[in-house]
Amino acid sequence: MHCANLVREMKKKSPELDCYGWGGDRMEKEGVKIKKHIRDLAFMGFWEVFKNIRTIAKNFKICQAQITEIKPDVLILVDYPGFNLRMAKWANANGIRVFYYISPQVWAWKKNRVKTIKACVEELYCILPFEKDFYQELGMNVHYLGHPLLDEVQHFAGSETEKIESNRKILAILPGSRKQEINSKLPLMLKAAKHFKDYKIIVACAPNQELSYYKSLVGEEIELIHGKTYQLLKQANLALVTSGTATLETALFRVPQVVCYKSSYVSYWIARMLVNIKYISLVNLILNKEAVTELIQHHCTVENMVAELKKLEENQEKRSKVLYDYSQLIELLGSKGASERVAKSMLNALKIGNA
Repeated sequence: MHCANLVREMKKKSPELDCYGWGGDRMEKEGVKIKKHIRDLAFMGFWEVFKNIRTIAKNFKICQAQITEIKPDVLILVDYPGFNLRMAKWANANGIRVFYYISPQVWAWKKNRVKTIKACVEELYCILPFEKDFYQELGMNVHYLGHPLLDEVQHFAGSETEKIESNRKILAILPGSRKQEINSKLPLMLKAAKHFKDYKIIVACAPNQELSYYKSLVGEEIELIHGKTYQLLKQANLALVTSGTATLETALFRVPQVVCYKSSYVSYWIARMLVNIKYISLVNLILNKEAVTELIQHHCTVENMVAELKKLEENQEKRSKVLYDYSQLIELLGSKGASERVAKSMLNALKIGNA
C-alpha cells in the first residue's frame, strides 16, 4: 500500500519512471512491473523463518538475479528488514544506490543493524515520529515526513463508498494478513465475538489471501469483507485487531479496539529474550502509554477478549479515554501528504523529474 502510493506520487512528478518490484496488486495497478508477488513472501516469527529458510534463501538469489538484469538507477526498499537489509548490503557492494522507505524497527531489537543501514543506505525515511530522534542520536541523517497512513485513511474517510448493510452495530475482526497469524487467532476472535449478540460480526479478509481460505475457517453466519477493510472500519463500533499496522488504521478511524497477538511458543520465547519494547501495538508505541489494551500470548484468550470488549462497550469513561488518546495520536503523526513529500525528496536525491 505505502509503496503503491509512493510510486503514484513519483510518477506524477516524473511520468517516464520505469518501475519493477516485488509487491502486490496495488503496486501493479500503479504501473510497477511485479517480478514476484507478496503472497509468496510472508514468513513471520523466528521458528517459522527457520522452517522456511531454504525458500527465503532461494528468493534472495532470484531477487539478486532480477536486479542484476534490470540494472536499476536506485533500489527502494520498503520495510521487511530481515530480507531487505541483506539486499541493501548486496546492492551497495554492487554499486547500486539504496533508498530505504519505512525504516527497520531496529529500536526494538537488533540495534547492530544500524551499522548496516549507515554503511549501505543512502537515504532513510522513517514513518514514526520517535524514530527520527533515535537515528539522530546514533549520528545518522534520517527523514521524517509524516505517516503515509494519514493520507490513505483521510482520503477514504472523506469519500463516498458503498455502505455495509446492517441494522445492528458492527464488531470488526481484523485477524492479520499472514496465514499463520490468521490460523492462530481468528478462531479465538470468532468465539469471543459470538458473545456479542447485538452486533453484526464481520471479518476483514486481507487482499493477498483467497476468500475461499477464510470461508474454510468461519461459519455461514459470519460475514466476510474481502479487500475492503477501510469500508468496514468506517462503520465499525468495536474491533478485535491483530497487532500490526491494522492497530493504527483502526485508531485513525476512531474505532475502540482490543489488540491481540499470539505466535508459536518458540517464536514468542525467543522474542521475549531479544525484543526490548514496552508495547506491541503502534498506537501504544507512538503514544508511549497503554491507550489500547494488548492481549499477548497466554493472555490472548477468548475470556480476556470478551472482558475487554465489554469494558469498551459498557464503560463510557474508558471508551471516551480511548477516543481522546486517538486524537492525541493523530496530532503526533503530523499533517497529510507524506507520500508526496517522500516522493519529492527521493526524486530530488536522484536529480530527476519535476520535484
